[in-house]
This record gives sequence, C-alpha cells and structure tokens, in this order.
Amino acid sequence: MRKCVISLLAGVAGVTLAAAAASAADLPSQAPPPAPIIAAPIFTWTGFYIGGNLGAGWRDSNDDPVILTGPGIPGGLAGGTLIFGNNNDATFTGGGQIGYNYQIGSFVIGAEADIQGIDSGNNSNAVFIPGPGFAGTFVPGEFENGADWWGSARLRAGVAFDRFLVYATGGLAYTEDNTGWALGGGVEWAMPVNWFGSSAVTFGLEGLWVSIDQDDDSTRPIGTFTPVGGAPVNVFLPQNNDEQDFFVARAKLNFKFGTY
Repeated sequence: MRKCVISLLAGVAGVTLAAAAASAADLPSQAPPPAPIIAAPIFTWTGFYIGGNLGAGWRDSNDDPVILTGPGIPGGLAGGTLIFGNNNDATFTGGGQIGYNYQIGSFVIGAEADIQGIDSGNNSNAVFIPGPGFAGTFVPGEFENGADWWGSARLRAGVAFDRFLVYATGGLAYTEDNTGWALGGGVEWAMPVNWFGSSAVTFGLEGLWVSIDQDDDSTRPIGTFTPVGGAPVNVFLPQNNDEQDFFVARAKLNFKFGTY
C-alpha cells in the first residue's frame, strides 16, 4: 500500500512539472528594457570667463608742427618751429581679460575688463628750426608721447548662433594717468573642449578703436637751444590737451566657467 501511494505521488508530481514546462514554453519572451535616452546639454554663453590675448596696435601720432614761445625761448618771443617725427607703425600689444556673459534667447549681454602692455616706441625725436633773429644750435632730446600700457572696462552686446557669437563693445579706456574711450566689436567661437576644469574654451577675434586724452608734459625739456654767443636754454612743449588714438586688432582665448 505504501509503495502504491509513493508511486501515485511521484506520477502526480511528474505530470505537474510537465504541464508547468509546457505553459512556460507558451509564454512570450520578454525583451530587455530600452536604454534611457540622455539628451545632450544645450550650450549657453552664460558664465564667467578669464583669458589672454595677443595682437597689434596702430597708433596715430602725427603731431602738427608747433611754434614755440615763452620762457624756454630767448626773449619769450616766437623762437622757431618744432617738428615731430611720426609714429604710425604697427606695434605689439598683449594682456589678459576677465568678464561675464548672460544669454537671453539668442541675445548675449555682458561686461569685460582687460589690461594690456603695448610696445608703443614712445620716444619721439623732435627737430627745432629757429626763427629769424635766433640763429643757433638746437640739440633735440627725447620725450614720451605714448603709454607703455593701457586697459579698458567695456559692456558687450551681441547675437549668438549656437556656439558662434557676434558682438559690439564699448566703454572706458585708461592708462596710468589719463582716460578715454574704447569702441569696437568681434566674433567668438566656443570650441568643443573643456580644458583645465572649464565648461568651455572660446576663441575670438576683436578690433578696438581706442582714444586716450593726453596731457603733454610741459615740465620736461625736449631739447636745448644755444643761441650764437649765448648760453644754452631748455626748450619745452607748450602745455595743451591732446588725444592719443590707436587701433588694436587681437586674438583672444578664454576659459569659461559655470553654466554649460
């Protein structure tokens, strides 16, 4: 009797397992879930940036001849004409900048400050032609008529075409003791790299017209005039206000931090 019961239970178990296997074979196979779709981040120009630049500057310093009078000339009368050399050659300029951009739709607004060194070749020789009655010899000296560095603090406004930016800029320009204005524009491209922990690296080309108010230094002699039979006297520039104008074209590399 016991063997019959065990045989019956074994048979029932075998039938149950066979039925379960058949049912499982009839079930549809389940595919693995699809991989999640991760959208690429949208680039924006918003964020702080810092970088450097290199370029060239062209200075307009064709000073008009000046007729000298005053205590630097014997008798205080018209003593002659002072003729300046021209300095319009291209010269090196380079420095660094820091700024912030904020993008609203396709429009980008921001502010930037920079400081630049410039090899202005600022020692200009002067030639003195004595007037009638003042025969003698003029020994020219050298005087500075350009700064060794300059900087600016400007606003920027432009239109972005994804990773390209076209902008205009303008604001204050300055040297160690004078101020003026700077106005210009440029283009900038955000490269698909993020060096040194930045969110983007941008490369740009920019042109600026800079005008600096300049006070001529009338306390420094620009040469000496020795009249025939007389003692040498110093010759000074007349004190007047002038402007130093120059154009700068430069390439800029910025490291942008913050928003992608």
